Amino acid sequence: MSTPDLYNLSPALRLAIMGLALALGPLAWIWARKRNAPVAQRLQLLTLVTLFLTFDLVIFGAFTRLTDSGLGCPDWPGCYGSASPVGAQLHIDAAQSAMPTGPVTHSKAWIEMIHRYLATGVGVMIFTLTLLTWVAHRQEQRSMRSDKLESNNILSPWWPTVTLAWVCLQGAFGALTVTMKLFPAIVTLHLLGGMVLLALLRAQSSQYGHSQQSSSDTGLSAGSRRFVIVAFSLLWLQIALGGWVSTNYAVLACTDFPACQNSLWPAMDFKQGFTIWRELGAGHDGAYISFQALTAIHYVHRLAAYVVFAVLMALAFHLYRLPAFRARARWLAGLTMLQVATGLSNVVLGWPLVAAVAHTGGAAALVVALTAIVFSSCRVAEPLPATKLNALKFSA
Repeated sequence: MSTPDLYNLSPALRLAIMGLALALGPLAWIWARKRNAPVAQRLQLLTLVTLFLTFDLVIFGAFTRLTDSGLGCPDWPGCYGSASPVGAQLHIDAAQSAMPTGPVTHSKAWIEMIHRYLATGVGVMIFTLTLLTWVAHRQEQRSMRSDKLESNNILSPWWPTVTLAWVCLQGAFGALTVTMKLFPAIVTLHLLGGMVLLALLRAQSSQYGHSQQSSSDTGLSAGSRRFVIVAFSLLWLQIALGGWVSTNYAVLACTDFPACQNSLWPAMDFKQGFTIWRELGAGHDGAYISFQALTAIHYVHRLAAYVVFAVLMALAFHLYRLPAFRARARWLAGLTMLQVATGLSNVVLGWPLVAAVAHTGGAAALVVALTAIVFSSCRVAEPLPATKLNALKFSA
């Protein structure tokens, strides 16, 4: 059977309709729950629901990768030119018959397409959030001008606009993940892009949350803010290293702890392991990647984990002493401990699927938690003029 075209846009409209259908449920629930609420509350709830669905999408993306379903449909955006595996049944049958445990099977095709349906639904949610925020922003501007007041700039439309642009970029990386046959650098960037999407949505929900309060959180000192930024930066570095471990299937290069291959410094090939632009399973010279290179990938992630764990726990202890940040400090400490537990489980239990998916979920939750801390720590403790905002309603 002939190889399908890598890009086949014929099912794109049907996929868009399916994404719209998936998004209608959450949108209808938000409208029913907050139809008489102030605009900031509506936008906050819409942002939180979108954040929740995006978090689920990141988790399901990890499940797709860990079940080797990323090539379950070898073309994009559909499956052998169809909007679902049902229409591609003959093609999948042929591929599965040729390679029963290969990348294309009925179950893997369904997992891959469900991931694409969820991604399309999240895209619809973000588009809706962007559109409604622009409408509300224009209404706020007109209201301020008519009353000769200065705009509060609480309903900034640029956050959701950047988020919409980012989700489109993320969709492009999703297409490249398939068409470039799980190219490690592209897959890692796709993972990081999902985490950035979570951070953007959490930043917006923090903005709307603060607009509902009579005063902002107690600001941190300059030194404490630097501590938060350093911890946040280290978290992103560790997620990138973790993505590189996962996309190169280097988790099982070390199956003991704290040693690796019965040594605290095993044989490693850093040059080959951290050659970024190469195909899956290939080294810098195009030959098969060596086990020493996989060991280097794994062990660098493990060594960095020690540093990140110490920094995050120290930050949690520091924030716990401040009443305004005590709840966030508990979340930060708990999520950090969860990451340690799931990371160790991946090593000593042979990379079980539940632990591997939970490890990605823990990283995503840490991004959400630390993003909230970053935005809260940078705020100035002064009242927010939200009276005019709370009176604003959608005219629709």
